[in-house]
Amino acid sequence: MTAPTGNPHSDPAARRAHLNREARLRQLPDIDRDLVRLGQMPDLDRWLDQIRATGGCAAPVYLAGHSTTIDAGSGDVLRHYSTVDEPGSRLAVRCRNRRATRCGPCSREHSGDTFHLVRAGLAGGKGVPASVRTHPRLFATLTAPSFGPVHRAGPCHRARRGTCPHGHRHGCGLDHPQDDARIGQPLCPHCYDYVGHVLWNSAAPTLWKAFRDNLYHHLAARAGVGRTAIRKLVRVSAAKVAEYQKRGAIHFHAVIRLDGPDGPHTPPPAWATTDLLLDTVRTAAAAVALTPPESAAYGDVRLRFGAQLDAHELSDGDGSRITDEFVAAYVAKYTSKSVETAGAVDRRINSLTDIRALRVTPHVRALIATAWRLGGLPELAHLRLRAWAHMLGYRGHCLTKTRAYSTTYGELRTARAEHARTLASTRELFTDWDTETAVESVWRYVGQGHSPAQQLIAVGIAEDIATNREIARNSAVGGSHPVHSTLESVR
Repeated sequence: MTAPTGNPHSDPAARRAHLNREARLRQLPDIDRDLVRLGQMPDLDRWLDQIRATGGCAAPVYLAGHSTTIDAGSGDVLRHYSTVDEPGSRLAVRCRNRRATRCGPCSREHSGDTFHLVRAGLAGGKGVPASVRTHPRLFATLTAPSFGPVHRAGPCHRARRGTCPHGHRHGCGLDHPQDDARIGQPLCPHCYDYVGHVLWNSAAPTLWKAFRDNLYHHLAARAGVGRTAIRKLVRVSAAKVAEYQKRGAIHFHAVIRLDGPDGPHTPPPAWATTDLLLDTVRTAAAAVALTPPESAAYGDVRLRFGAQLDAHELSDGDGSRITDEFVAAYVAKYTSKSVETAGAVDRRINSLTDIRALRVTPHVRALIATAWRLGGLPELAHLRLRAWAHMLGYRGHCLTKTRAYSTTYGELRTARAEHARTLASTRELFTDWDTETAVESVWRYVGQGHSPAQQLIAVGIAEDIATNREIARNSAVGGSHPVHSTLESVR
Protein backbone atom coordinates (compact mmCIF):
# COMPACT_ATOMS: atom_id res chain seq x y z
CA MET A 1 0.00 0.00 0.00
CA THR A 2 1.37 3.40 -0.98
CA ALA A 3 1.72 5.96 1.77
CA PRO A 4 -0.16 9.25 1.27
CA THR A 5 2.03 11.92 -0.34
CA GLY A 6 0.08 14.91 0.95
CA ASN A 7 -0.25 16.32 -2.58
CA PRO A 8 -3.94 17.16 -3.12
CA HIS A 9 -3.58 16.56 -6.87
CA SER A 10 -2.11 13.04 -6.59
CA ASP A 11 -3.44 11.75 -3.26
CA PRO A 12 -7.24 11.34 -2.96
CA ALA A 13 -7.19 11.59 0.85
CA ALA A 14 -5.15 14.76 0.78
CA ARG A 15 -7.39 16.18 -1.92
CA ARG A 16 -10.52 15.51 0.18
CA ALA A 17 -8.89 17.16 3.21
CA HIS A 18 -7.92 20.15 1.06
CA LEU A 19 -11.45 20.51 -0.31
CA ASN A 20 -12.98 20.18 3.16
CA ARG A 21 -10.65 22.90 4.48
CA GLU A 22 -11.56 25.21 1.58
CA ALA A 23 -15.27 24.53 2.21
CA ARG A 24 -14.89 25.44 5.89
CA LEU A 25 -13.09 28.64 4.93
CA ARG A 26 -15.91 29.61 2.57
CA GLN A 27 -18.40 29.18 5.41
CA LEU A 28 -16.51 31.63 7.64
CA PRO A 29 -17.25 35.37 7.59
CA ASP A 30 -14.93 37.43 5.39
CA ILE A 31 -12.88 38.77 8.31
CA ASP A 32 -12.38 35.29 9.83
CA ARG A 33 -11.47 33.80 6.48
CA ASP A 34 -8.96 36.59 5.91
CA LEU A 35 -7.48 36.04 9.39
CA VAL A 36 -6.96 32.35 8.67
CA ARG A 37 -5.21 33.10 5.38
CA LEU A 38 -3.09 35.79 7.00
CA GLY A 39 -2.06 33.36 9.73
CA GLN A 40 -0.86 30.93 7.09
CA MET A 41 1.55 33.44 5.55
CA PRO A 42 5.07 32.00 5.74
CA ASP A 43 6.55 35.50 6.23
CA LEU A 44 3.90 36.88 8.59
CA ASP A 45 6.50 38.01 11.16
CA ARG A 46 8.25 40.19 8.59
CA TRP A 47 4.94 41.75 7.51
CA LEU A 48 4.18 42.53 11.17
CA ASP A 49 7.61 44.21 11.45
CA GLN A 50 6.72 46.41 8.47
CA ILE A 51 3.39 47.47 9.97
CA ARG A 52 5.04 48.21 13.34
CA ALA A 53 7.60 50.35 11.49
CA THR A 54 4.73 52.40 10.03
CA GLY A 55 3.22 52.87 13.50
CA GLY A 56 0.12 50.89 12.52
CA CYS A 57 -0.66 53.16 9.55
CA ALA A 58 -4.28 52.72 8.47
CA ALA A 59 -3.54 52.83 4.72
CA PRO A 60 0.16 52.13 4.07
CA VAL A 61 1.59 52.66 0.61
CA TYR A 62 3.34 49.59 -0.81
CA LEU A 63 6.47 50.05 -2.91
CA ALA A 64 8.60 47.62 -4.89
CA GLY A 65 12.17 48.23 -5.93
CA HIS A 66 15.70 48.37 -4.63
CA SER A 67 18.33 50.68 -3.15
CA THR A 68 22.10 50.29 -3.61
CA THR A 69 24.80 52.14 -1.65
CA ILE A 70 28.05 52.48 -3.60
CA ASP A 71 31.52 53.72 -2.66
CA ALA A 72 31.82 56.90 -4.72
CA GLY A 73 35.55 56.42 -5.17
CA SER A 74 35.99 52.75 -5.96
CA GLY A 75 32.52 51.90 -7.18
CA ASP A 76 32.25 48.98 -4.75
CA VAL A 77 28.76 48.01 -3.59
CA LEU A 78 28.62 48.65 0.15
CA ARG A 79 25.01 47.69 0.70
CA HIS A 80 22.13 46.47 -1.40
CA TYR A 81 18.47 46.21 -0.39
CA SER A 82 15.66 44.80 -2.50
CA THR A 83 12.01 44.06 -1.84
CA VAL A 84 12.28 40.71 -3.61
CA ASP A 85 12.57 38.90 -0.28
CA GLU A 86 9.85 40.94 1.45
CA PRO A 87 6.27 39.64 1.92
CA GLY A 88 4.59 39.96 -1.46
CA SER A 89 7.87 41.45 -2.80
CA ARG A 90 6.86 44.87 -1.51
CA LEU A 91 7.63 47.27 1.33
CA ALA A 92 5.05 49.18 3.41
CA VAL A 93 5.61 52.90 4.12
CA ARG A 94 3.43 55.46 5.88
CA CYS A 95 0.60 57.12 3.96
CA ARG A 96 1.42 60.43 5.77
CA ASN A 97 -2.19 61.60 5.73
CA ARG A 98 -2.56 64.47 8.20
CA ARG A 99 -6.29 63.85 8.82
CA ALA A 100 -7.24 61.85 11.89
CA THR A 101 -10.38 60.66 10.09
CA ARG A 102 -8.18 58.93 7.49
CA CYS A 103 -5.17 57.70 9.49
CA GLY A 104 -4.74 58.18 13.23
CA PRO A 105 -1.05 57.16 13.48
CA CYS A 106 0.09 59.35 10.57
CA SER A 107 -2.00 62.32 11.70
CA ARG A 108 -0.44 62.06 15.15
CA GLU A 109 3.05 62.09 13.64
CA HIS A 110 2.12 65.10 11.50
CA SER A 111 0.74 66.93 14.54
CA GLY A 112 3.96 66.19 16.41
CA ASP A 113 5.99 67.64 13.55
CA THR A 114 3.76 70.72 13.56
CA PHE A 115 4.28 71.15 17.30
CA HIS A 116 8.07 71.19 16.88
CA LEU A 117 7.86 73.41 13.79
CA VAL A 118 5.74 76.04 15.55
CA ARG A 119 7.60 75.86 18.85
CA ALA A 120 10.98 76.28 17.14
CA GLY A 121 9.76 79.59 15.73
CA LEU A 122 8.79 80.73 19.23
CA ALA A 123 11.52 79.38 21.48
CA GLY A 124 14.36 78.47 19.13
CA GLY A 125 15.84 75.15 18.07
CA LYS A 126 15.82 73.27 14.76
CA GLY A 127 18.19 75.89 13.32
CA VAL A 128 16.38 78.88 14.89
CA PRO A 129 18.34 80.83 17.55
CA ALA A 130 16.94 80.99 21.09
CA SER A 131 17.09 84.79 20.85
CA VAL A 132 13.73 84.77 19.03
CA ARG A 133 12.18 84.66 22.51
CA THR A 134 13.13 88.33 22.86
CA HIS A 135 11.47 89.34 19.57
CA PRO A 136 7.91 90.74 19.56
CA ARG A 137 5.62 87.68 19.31
CA LEU A 138 1.84 87.36 19.17
CA PHE A 139 -0.81 84.67 18.95
CA ALA A 140 -3.71 86.02 16.90
CA THR A 141 -7.07 84.66 15.73
CA LEU A 142 -8.68 86.15 12.60
CA THR A 143 -12.30 85.20 12.02
CA ALA A 144 -14.85 85.44 9.24
CA PRO A 145 -17.62 88.07 9.38
CA SER A 146 -21.23 87.24 10.15
CA PHE A 147 -23.29 85.80 7.31
CA GLY A 148 -26.39 85.60 9.48
CA PRO A 149 -27.19 84.67 13.09
CA VAL A 150 -26.48 81.04 14.03
CA HIS A 151 -27.11 79.00 17.16
CA ARG A 152 -24.19 79.20 19.59
CA ALA A 153 -23.13 77.49 22.80
CA GLY A 154 -24.47 79.01 26.01
CA PRO A 155 -27.16 81.71 26.02
CA CYS A 156 -28.24 82.01 22.39
CA HIS A 157 -29.34 85.48 21.23
CA ARG A 158 -31.64 86.04 24.20
CA ALA A 159 -31.71 89.82 23.78
CA ARG A 160 -33.04 89.74 20.23
CA ARG A 161 -36.77 90.16 19.69
CA GLY A 162 -39.12 90.01 16.74
CA THR A 163 -39.09 87.82 13.64
CA CYS A 164 -37.41 87.90 10.23
CA PRO A 165 -39.37 88.30 6.95
CA HIS A 166 -39.62 84.50 6.79
CA GLY A 167 -41.27 84.22 10.20
CA HIS A 168 -38.25 82.94 12.17
CA ARG A 169 -37.41 84.54 15.51
CA HIS A 170 -34.34 86.80 15.63
CA GLY A 171 -33.43 85.32 19.00
CA CYS A 172 -33.23 81.68 20.06
CA GLY A 173 -33.41 82.23 23.82
CA LEU A 174 -32.15 78.74 24.71
CA ASP A 175 -28.98 77.77 26.56
CA HIS A 176 -27.19 75.30 24.27
CA PRO A 177 -24.68 72.81 25.74
CA GLN A 178 -21.33 72.45 23.96
CA ASP A 179 -22.36 69.21 22.25
CA ASP A 180 -25.72 70.48 20.96
CA ALA A 181 -26.10 69.57 17.27
CA ARG A 182 -27.86 72.88 16.61
CA ILE A 183 -24.73 74.94 17.31
CA GLY A 184 -23.58 76.56 14.06
CA GLN A 185 -26.94 76.13 12.31
CA PRO A 186 -28.60 79.37 11.09
CA LEU A 187 -31.63 80.72 12.88
CA CYS A 188 -33.17 81.38 9.47
CA PRO A 189 -31.70 79.50 6.47
CA HIS A 190 -33.53 81.83 4.07
CA CYS A 191 -31.86 84.93 5.50
CA TYR A 192 -28.40 83.36 5.69
CA ASP A 193 -25.85 84.64 3.16
CA TYR A 194 -24.67 81.33 1.71
CA VAL A 195 -23.08 82.98 -1.32
CA GLY A 196 -21.03 85.35 0.82
CA HIS A 197 -20.02 82.45 3.10
CA VAL A 198 -18.70 80.28 0.24
CA LEU A 199 -16.95 83.20 -1.46
CA TRP A 200 -15.30 84.16 1.83
CA ASN A 201 -13.99 80.62 2.32
CA SER A 202 -12.63 80.54 -1.22
CA ALA A 203 -10.93 83.93 -0.75
CA ALA A 204 -9.53 83.17 2.73
CA PRO A 205 -5.95 82.44 1.49
CA THR A 206 -5.97 85.70 -0.50
CA LEU A 207 -7.32 87.59 2.52
CA TRP A 208 -4.45 86.21 4.62
CA LYS A 209 -1.89 87.38 2.04
CA ALA A 210 -3.51 90.81 1.94
CA PHE A 211 -3.33 90.94 5.74
CA ARG A 212 0.40 90.14 5.72
CA ASP A 213 1.04 92.82 3.08
CA ASN A 214 -0.97 95.30 5.13
CA LEU A 215 1.19 94.53 8.17
CA TYR A 216 4.23 95.83 6.31
CA HIS A 217 2.30 98.88 5.10
CA HIS A 218 1.07 99.77 8.58
CA LEU A 219 4.50 99.16 10.12
CA ALA A 220 5.96 101.51 7.50
CA ALA A 221 3.42 104.20 8.41
CA ARG A 222 4.25 103.87 12.12
CA ALA A 223 8.01 103.94 11.44
CA GLY A 224 7.73 106.88 9.06
CA VAL A 225 9.41 105.11 6.13
CA GLY A 226 8.31 103.98 2.68
CA ARG A 227 6.66 100.66 1.91
CA THR A 228 9.73 99.45 0.08
CA ALA A 229 12.17 100.62 2.75
CA ILE A 230 10.29 98.88 5.59
CA ARG A 231 11.22 95.42 4.24
CA LYS A 232 14.90 96.34 4.63
CA LEU A 233 14.34 97.19 8.30
CA VAL A 234 12.03 94.49 9.61
CA ARG A 235 10.65 91.10 8.55
CA VAL A 236 7.26 89.67 9.50
CA SER A 237 7.60 85.94 10.20
CA ALA A 238 4.40 83.99 10.71
CA ALA A 239 2.79 80.54 10.78
CA LYS A 240 -0.96 80.03 10.58
CA VAL A 241 -3.37 77.13 10.72
CA ALA A 242 -6.87 77.11 9.21
CA GLU A 243 -9.77 75.86 11.32
CA TYR A 244 -13.44 75.34 10.49
CA GLN A 245 -15.94 76.84 12.88
CA LYS A 246 -19.16 74.98 13.62
CA ARG A 247 -20.99 77.18 11.11
CA GLY A 248 -18.55 76.05 8.38
CA ALA A 249 -16.55 79.28 8.08
CA ILE A 250 -12.77 79.26 8.03
CA HIS A 251 -10.79 81.20 10.61
CA PHE A 252 -7.05 81.44 11.18
CA HIS A 253 -4.93 80.92 14.27
CA ALA A 254 -1.59 82.62 13.65
CA VAL A 255 1.76 83.06 15.36
CA ILE A 256 3.31 86.36 14.29
CA ARG A 257 6.89 87.44 15.04
CA LEU A 258 8.94 90.52 14.13
CA ASP A 259 12.55 89.87 13.07
CA GLY A 260 15.39 91.93 11.73
CA PRO A 261 15.83 92.20 7.94
CA ASP A 262 17.80 88.92 7.78
CA GLY A 263 15.27 86.85 9.67
CA PRO A 264 15.41 85.27 13.14
CA HIS A 265 19.19 85.63 13.44
CA THR A 266 18.90 89.43 13.57
CA PRO A 267 16.95 91.48 16.14
CA PRO A 268 14.20 93.87 14.97
CA PRO A 269 14.67 97.64 15.29
CA ALA A 270 14.16 99.15 18.75
CA TRP A 271 10.93 100.84 17.65
CA ALA A 272 9.41 97.45 16.64
CA THR A 273 7.82 96.57 19.99
CA THR A 274 5.14 94.09 20.99
CA ASP A 275 2.64 96.89 21.61
CA LEU A 276 3.31 98.24 18.13
CA LEU A 277 2.76 94.79 16.65
CA LEU A 278 -0.52 94.43 18.56
CA ASP A 279 -1.80 97.72 17.14
CA THR A 280 -0.72 97.03 13.57
CA VAL A 281 -2.24 93.52 13.58
CA ARG A 282 -5.62 95.02 14.45
CA THR A 283 -5.45 97.91 11.98
CA ALA A 284 -4.01 95.75 9.18
CA ALA A 285 -6.81 93.16 9.54
CA ALA A 286 -9.49 95.85 9.63
CA ALA A 287 -8.13 97.40 6.42
CA VAL A 288 -8.36 94.21 4.33
CA ALA A 289 -11.15 94.38 1.75
CA LEU A 290 -11.42 92.28 -1.41
CA THR A 291 -14.06 92.23 -4.13
CA PRO A 292 -14.73 89.02 -6.11
CA PRO A 293 -15.42 89.25 -9.87
CA GLU A 294 -18.68 90.99 -10.69
CA SER A 295 -21.58 88.70 -11.44
CA ALA A 296 -25.31 89.13 -11.89
CA ALA A 297 -25.72 85.86 -9.96
CA TYR A 298 -24.78 87.36 -6.58
CA GLY A 299 -24.48 91.14 -6.99
CA ASP A 300 -22.12 93.26 -4.90
CA VAL A 301 -19.96 91.35 -2.42
CA ARG A 302 -17.13 92.78 -0.33
CA LEU A 303 -14.98 90.34 1.63
CA ARG A 304 -13.43 91.35 4.96
CA PHE A 305 -12.23 89.78 8.18
CA GLY A 306 -14.73 89.64 11.03
CA ALA A 307 -14.81 92.16 13.85
CA GLN A 308 -13.83 89.47 16.38
CA LEU A 309 -10.03 89.54 16.35
CA ASP A 310 -8.03 88.24 19.31
CA ALA A 311 -4.33 88.97 19.70
CA HIS A 312 -2.25 88.00 22.73
CA GLU A 313 1.37 88.56 23.66
CA LEU A 314 3.31 85.36 24.37
CA SER A 315 5.21 84.74 27.59
CA ASP A 316 7.86 82.32 28.85
CA GLY A 317 5.45 80.69 31.28
CA ASP A 318 4.79 83.18 34.09
CA GLY A 319 1.25 81.84 34.40
CA SER A 320 -0.45 85.09 33.37
CA ARG A 321 -0.32 84.78 29.61
CA ILE A 322 -0.25 82.19 26.83
CA THR A 323 2.99 80.20 26.69
CA ASP A 324 5.01 78.97 23.73
CA GLU A 325 4.18 75.33 24.45
CA PHE A 326 0.47 75.99 24.73
CA VAL A 327 0.36 77.84 21.40
CA ALA A 328 2.43 75.18 19.61
CA ALA A 329 0.15 72.43 20.95
CA TYR A 330 -2.98 74.40 20.09
CA VAL A 331 -1.90 74.97 16.49
CA ALA A 332 -0.69 71.37 16.08
CA LYS A 333 -4.03 70.01 17.28
CA TYR A 334 -5.88 71.54 14.35
CA THR A 335 -3.58 70.14 11.67
CA SER A 336 -5.15 66.71 12.20
CA LYS A 337 -8.67 68.10 11.75
CA SER A 338 -10.50 69.32 8.69
CA VAL A 339 -13.96 70.10 7.39
CA GLU A 340 -15.51 67.22 9.39
CA THR A 341 -15.49 69.53 12.45
CA ALA A 342 -18.22 71.51 10.67
CA GLY A 343 -20.18 68.34 9.89
CA ALA A 344 -19.13 68.12 6.23
CA VAL A 345 -17.35 65.31 4.35
CA ASP A 346 -13.69 64.78 3.49
CA ARG A 347 -14.18 63.46 -0.02
CA ARG A 348 -14.86 65.22 -3.30
CA ILE A 349 -18.33 65.74 -4.73
CA ASN A 350 -18.90 64.64 -8.32
CA SER A 351 -22.53 65.55 -9.01
CA LEU A 352 -25.73 67.03 -7.63
CA THR A 353 -26.85 63.46 -6.96
CA ASP A 354 -23.92 63.08 -4.57
CA ILE A 355 -25.00 66.24 -2.74
CA ARG A 356 -28.56 64.95 -2.30
CA ALA A 357 -27.26 61.64 -0.94
CA LEU A 358 -24.97 63.18 1.70
CA ARG A 359 -25.81 62.48 5.34
CA VAL A 360 -25.18 66.04 6.55
CA THR A 361 -27.18 68.87 8.10
CA PRO A 362 -29.35 71.07 5.85
CA HIS A 363 -26.91 73.95 6.51
CA VAL A 364 -23.87 72.01 5.27
CA ARG A 365 -25.86 70.69 2.30
CA ALA A 366 -26.81 74.26 1.39
CA LEU A 367 -23.16 75.38 1.59
CA ILE A 368 -22.00 72.51 -0.63
CA ALA A 369 -24.83 73.12 -3.11
CA THR A 370 -24.02 76.84 -3.21
CA ALA A 371 -20.35 76.09 -3.93
CA TRP A 372 -21.44 73.71 -6.70
CA ARG A 373 -23.78 76.32 -8.22
CA LEU A 374 -21.19 79.11 -8.07
CA GLY A 375 -18.61 76.75 -9.55
CA GLY A 376 -20.65 76.68 -12.75
CA LEU A 377 -20.27 80.44 -13.30
CA PRO A 378 -17.62 81.33 -15.94
CA GLU A 379 -16.45 84.37 -13.95
CA LEU A 380 -15.61 82.13 -10.98
CA ALA A 381 -14.05 79.26 -12.94
CA HIS A 382 -10.58 80.12 -11.57
CA LEU A 383 -11.77 79.33 -8.02
CA ARG A 384 -12.57 75.69 -8.95
CA LEU A 385 -15.45 75.73 -6.49
CA ARG A 386 -16.93 72.44 -7.69
CA ALA A 387 -13.66 70.64 -7.03
CA TRP A 388 -13.62 72.13 -3.51
CA ALA A 389 -17.35 72.01 -2.76
CA HIS A 390 -16.78 69.30 -0.14
CA MET A 391 -14.43 71.77 1.65
CA LEU A 392 -17.21 74.42 1.56
CA GLY A 393 -15.18 76.44 -0.96
CA TYR A 394 -11.87 76.57 0.93
CA ARG A 395 -8.91 75.42 -1.20
CA GLY A 396 -5.95 76.58 0.87
CA HIS A 397 -3.43 74.57 2.85
CA CYS A 398 -4.13 73.58 6.43
CA LEU A 399 -0.89 75.16 7.69
CA THR A 400 1.39 77.68 6.00
CA LYS A 401 4.37 79.64 7.21
CA THR A 402 6.80 82.24 5.97
CA ARG A 403 10.18 80.95 4.86
CA ALA A 404 12.14 82.46 7.75
CA TYR A 405 9.74 81.47 10.53
CA SER A 406 11.38 78.13 11.41
CA THR A 407 12.26 74.71 10.03
CA THR A 408 10.23 72.74 7.45
CA TYR A 409 8.33 69.46 7.47
CA GLY A 410 10.89 68.04 5.05
CA GLU A 411 13.78 68.85 7.37
CA LEU A 412 11.96 67.28 10.32
CA ARG A 413 11.32 64.08 8.35
CA THR A 414 14.95 63.98 7.26
CA ALA A 415 16.08 64.33 10.86
CA ARG A 416 13.73 61.51 11.92
CA ALA A 417 15.03 59.26 9.15
CA GLU A 418 18.62 60.03 10.16
CA HIS A 419 17.78 59.21 13.78
CA ALA A 420 16.22 55.89 12.72
CA ARG A 421 19.29 55.14 10.61
CA THR A 422 21.54 55.81 13.59
CA LEU A 423 19.48 53.48 15.79
CA ALA A 424 19.59 50.82 13.10
CA SER A 425 23.38 51.11 12.83
CA THR A 426 23.68 50.32 16.54
CA ARG A 427 21.81 47.08 15.85
CA GLU A 428 24.28 46.30 13.05
CA LEU A 429 21.67 46.64 10.33
CA PHE A 430 23.66 49.46 8.73
CA THR A 431 27.32 50.38 8.74
CA ASP A 432 28.85 53.84 8.96
CA TRP A 433 31.33 54.21 6.11
CA ASP A 434 34.30 56.57 6.24
CA THR A 435 34.31 57.12 2.47
CA GLU A 436 31.84 59.17 0.44
CA THR A 437 28.91 57.15 -0.80
CA ALA A 438 26.30 57.36 -3.52
CA VAL A 439 22.85 55.82 -3.39
CA GLU A 440 21.02 54.49 -6.44
CA SER A 441 17.32 53.78 -5.86
CA VAL A 442 14.50 52.57 -8.07
CA TRP A 443 11.00 52.40 -6.57
CA ARG A 444 7.53 51.98 -7.98
CA TYR A 445 4.04 52.13 -6.48
CA VAL A 446 2.34 48.73 -6.28
CA GLY A 447 -0.65 49.30 -4.02
CA GLN A 448 -2.14 50.83 -0.88
CA GLY A 449 -4.26 49.79 2.06
CA HIS A 450 -5.10 46.69 4.07
CA SER A 451 -7.31 43.68 3.71
CA PRO A 452 -9.97 43.36 6.49
CA ALA A 453 -7.77 41.15 8.68
CA GLN A 454 -4.67 43.25 8.08
CA GLN A 455 -6.65 46.36 9.05
CA LEU A 456 -7.71 44.72 12.30
CA ILE A 457 -4.12 43.84 13.18
CA ALA A 458 -2.84 47.30 12.20
CA VAL A 459 -5.40 48.92 14.51
CA GLY A 460 -4.21 46.70 17.36
CA ILE A 461 -0.58 47.63 16.70
CA ALA A 462 -1.47 51.34 16.65
CA GLU A 463 -3.37 51.00 19.94
CA ASP A 464 -0.45 49.16 21.56
CA ILE A 465 1.98 51.87 20.47
CA ALA A 466 -0.34 54.59 21.77
CA THR A 467 -0.76 52.78 25.12
CA ASN A 468 2.99 52.32 25.55
CA ARG A 469 3.56 55.97 24.71
CA GLU A 470 0.95 57.05 27.24
CA ILE A 471 2.51 54.92 29.98
CA ALA A 472 5.97 56.31 29.21
CA ARG A 473 4.65 59.89 29.25
CA ASN A 474 2.86 59.48 32.56
CA SER A 475 5.99 57.97 34.08
CA ALA A 476 8.07 60.88 32.79
CA VAL A 477 5.82 63.74 33.92
CA GLY A 478 4.68 62.13 37.18
CA GLY A 479 1.02 62.93 36.73
CA SER A 480 -1.20 65.26 34.76
CA HIS A 481 -0.76 68.99 34.31
CA PRO A 482 -2.88 71.48 32.33
CA VAL A 483 -0.11 72.04 29.80
CA HIS A 484 0.74 68.34 29.70
CA SER A 485 -2.91 67.52 29.05
CA THR A 486 -2.92 69.95 26.14
CA LEU A 487 0.20 68.41 24.68
CA GLU A 488 -0.96 64.81 25.02
CA SER A 489 -2.66 64.84 21.65
CA VAL A 490 0.38 66.00 19.72
CA ARG A 491 3.56 64.72 21.41
